[in-house]
Amino acid sequence: MTDHIVVEQPSAHPGVQLIRFNRPEKKNAITRAMYRVMTDALNAANANPEIRATAFLGTEGSFSAGNDMGDFLAAAMGGGLGEELLDFLYALVNAEKPIVSGVDGLAIGIGTTMHLHCDLTIASDRSQFRTPFVDLALVPEAASSLIAPRLMGHQRAFALLAAGEAFSAEEAKEAGLVWKVVEPGEVDALTLATAARLAAKPPEALRIARDLIRGERSEIIARIDEEARHFSARLKSAEARAAFEAFMRR
Repeated sequence: MTDHIVVEQPSAHPGVQLIRFNRPEKKNAITRAMYRVMTDALNAANANPEIRATAFLGTEGSFSAGNDMGDFLAAAMGGGLGEELLDFLYALVNAEKPIVSGVDGLAIGIGTTMHLHCDLTIASDRSQFRTPFVDLALVPEAASSLIAPRLMGHQRAFALLAAGEAFSAEEAKEAGLVWKVVEPGEVDALTLATAARLAAKPPEALRIARDLIRGERSEIIARIDEEARHFSARLKSAEARAAFEAFMRR
């Protein structure tokens, strides 16, 4: 376990599992160990009838800055990222209970794309969503290349995933990535209250409704795997190594 991810079931919100990023000094950049803890929590929720919804939260001013750049640089220099990231994405896709996310501030890379797999996302009005994949000589991940164009259309998806343009909270809401925009101090409470309302609904009816809305998952898994093959190859490229080294010198 790592204290960079806090997993708990808040007594004030029965039926809710809270997964909170807790690495504020690194803007909640996600390490391999952090992925492992989140994956275990999502899988445990599937097996625990007392958990009926999961809520993701970050810390004040940062949801997540995305993958830890040290891990990226290690991979670029010949190491590997391991299976932790992919296992987390599979767990997100295969989650059987509703997922609500709350964003305040930075949401970068997978800190943005993971919300494509959430059922409801609440963002503060100071939030910023950005995926600088191509700027780092990489490619989109988390099946975002499949889901985002369907959700927001080609031009918005291209602006987000390829051009690396930042989306404000309101722009993310207009694009369908965010459900509600609120004041920063309201994000945590509304996210947990929303998850609790879902947890209080008839669980089997909610599961069926969610499955019907989300549709077939095999296509999403296949796109995750396709993106991962390109992503892994790009990590070993000379231009990616140069981009990571430049980032680390900043």
